[in-house]
Amino acid sequence: MGLKAFDLTGKVALITGGNGGIGLGIAKGIAEAGGAVAIWGTNEKKNAAAAKELRAFGGPVYVRKVDVSNEAEVVEGVIETVKALGRIDSVFANAGIGGGARFIDFSMELFHKVLAVNLDGVFLTLREVARHMTERAEAGDPGGSLVVVSSLSAFVAGAGNYAYVASKGAVTSMIRSCAQEFGAIGVRANAILPGWVDTDIATFAKADEAMNARIVKRLLTKRWGQPEDFAGIGVYLTSDASRFHTGDWIVIDGGWQIS
Repeated sequence: MGLKAFDLTGKVALITGGNGGIGLGIAKGIAEAGGAVAIWGTNEKKNAAAAKELRAFGGPVYVRKVDVSNEAEVVEGVIETVKALGRIDSVFANAGIGGGARFIDFSMELFHKVLAVNLDGVFLTLREVARHMTERAEAGDPGGSLVVVSSLSAFVAGAGNYAYVASKGAVTSMIRSCAQEFGAIGVRANAILPGWVDTDIATFAKADEAMNARIVKRLLTKRWGQPEDFAGIGVYLTSDASRFHTGDWIVIDGGWQIS
């Protein structure tokens, strides 16, 4: 297959929460490899800034304001993304939020707020893109890549982040069910599990001097992950190089888990 398999010319990737952090890191990698990218986000200013960065690579870019917890917006968003770019070859369900409290103080309001984005939003996004891929396969054009950006928190304890870890555990399991259902039409489904990455959602940890020191000490890389560290996995999972790779949980954590 060779390195040509990583050429994403003609491929279209949708990244939710693609206007910053890991999502933007993935989008940049795909755009640099020649792919067209669609990014969804709720902050229009960040959407515009991300679009400007992505268009510098010279390929097609589509940006849309979408709240992934809103079913109607997701359904319409997929339809309009396909209209704008012609198809969706890969989707990275990356949009997510945090929110913490002591277990005994964790309100149902906060619990459901986090799950609405991190679980419902992933489900809706994957469902609608899978619908598009199924219709395409039935028309004689099989294949595709469903990806959820989960977290090492899916199976590593995180006191205070109860809704977050619950959502990440759920979507990490769900993606394997997708792999089982859609493999017959050439659609693969995998999860990316980042560890400590320098994004807005991890600001609390970097701001705590003692906690930051403990994290860096344990990381085999002796540094936090950066959004650009996810460009390569984004290219790989969009490309034909990953056509036999499905049902996997891909940990990218700087060695934190094994140290």
